[in-house]
Amino acid sequence: MPSPSAVVEHGRVLLEDEAARRAGVASGIGVAAARALSPGIVLLARDRPREAAAMHALACWAGGLTPRVALAADTLLLDVGACLRLFGGLEKLQAAALAGVAAQGFSISSAAAPTPLGAEWLARLRPETRCADAEALGRQLDALPVTVLPGGAAAALARFGARTLGAARRLPATALARRLGEESMRLLGRAYGECPDPRPDFVFPERFALPLQLPAAVDNAAALLFAARRLTGALAGWLAARQAGAREAVLRLLHRRGETRVELRFADVTADGGRIERVLRERLERMALAAPVEALCLEAARVEALPARNRPLLDDARAGQEAIGVLLERLGARLGEARVYRVAAHADHRPECATRRTAPLGKYAACAPLPPPRPLWLLDAPEALPEVDGRPYRRGPLTLLAGPERIESGWWDGGEQAGDVRRDYFVALAQDAAWLWIYRECRAGGWFLHGYFS
Repeated sequence: MPSPSAVVEHGRVLLEDEAARRAGVASGIGVAAARALSPGIVLLARDRPREAAAMHALACWAGGLTPRVALAADTLLLDVGACLRLFGGLEKLQAAALAGVAAQGFSISSAAAPTPLGAEWLARLRPETRCADAEALGRQLDALPVTVLPGGAAAALARFGARTLGAARRLPATALARRLGEESMRLLGRAYGECPDPRPDFVFPERFALPLQLPAAVDNAAALLFAARRLTGALAGWLAARQAGAREAVLRLLHRRGETRVELRFADVTADGGRIERVLRERLERMALAAPVEALCLEAARVEALPARNRPLLDDARAGQEAIGVLLERLGARLGEARVYRVAAHADHRPECATRRTAPLGKYAACAPLPPPRPLWLLDAPEALPEVDGRPYRRGPLTLLAGPERIESGWWDGGEQAGDVRRDYFVALAQDAAWLWIYRECRAGGWFLHGYFS
């Protein structure tokens, strides 16, 4: 967004950026006054649906900090009392929250307090305040101006000469209640923790499919990463709140006409936002857009329960497995999923058909192990061997150690590389002490080298 800029509603400035603030633009002044103070200012109309979508995304993201989240107008409330030990205390938790919000491109005012309304008032008027108990909260609230109360109550207190909440609370309670009204007294009680302040919890959606409208069309795929970071952060928080992980996700790039799907696959179920973002970065940096992108939508395609595991006392063997999974994800994103695969056993007696290429990030059905002996290294195509004095020959005569083992048939599978075969296999010893797997073709005759034993 260009700077200086401000958001306006009903002809008055609602919010201004730092450049506009330095020029003298402040919340509440009219549009004409804002243009006079800063002729080059960009005025944007308030977009409430877009604000609501941003708050919804932030609430999903906050699930990575606490499962108890509440939305109140333009305020995000996190109940973190039960999570302090997990993050190492209130200071570290608040720092993690601020860093996470900043990484998504938002700027906020924050505060921590024992009551939700107290935290909301302090965030608005005394940002970065942390109150660990009711006594500290009372001292901080007493210093707030009475303007945090509804307009009529603030004006009534001003006539008494009370400029702060502390001065107002020192007035006789009966007279104060008569002049302020029941609603203002209830607000004071909720802020100070003297009466209950229940807030409805944010309900995390059953299915994650979060859209994001871009402020302008983007024609460079790599430039989408910053905007997509909001979606990946929200997905990670949603997964944490549901105690689940994603095995697959889909980022839909919405154009004026049609869409492009970017599929993200992971080695195992994960709720790590950084891991999801790394795979997405690899895909976007190597992608050419068919048309400018106007909006994004991230969907969790396959979600599974995240298995619980104990933290190890010593070396974590699982950490090595996770590192391999991350490597496979990055290779698949860089080289293409068709070029990264693993070999799995397949139930077939013919050597050429006894293995299959499978996706490195998916599961495969196990089959019965092949009967020994079988070499680990098979040639792409069998090598014809000469026969000397009735014995197979390769840089000298070969000594047959074991065999024959008859491998026959396969008529039902004419499309396979091997097809219908009839062979007698032997384990042979070469002159250089190499162990070979050779066979004699029963139909056409002749000896062939098919593999090496390690």
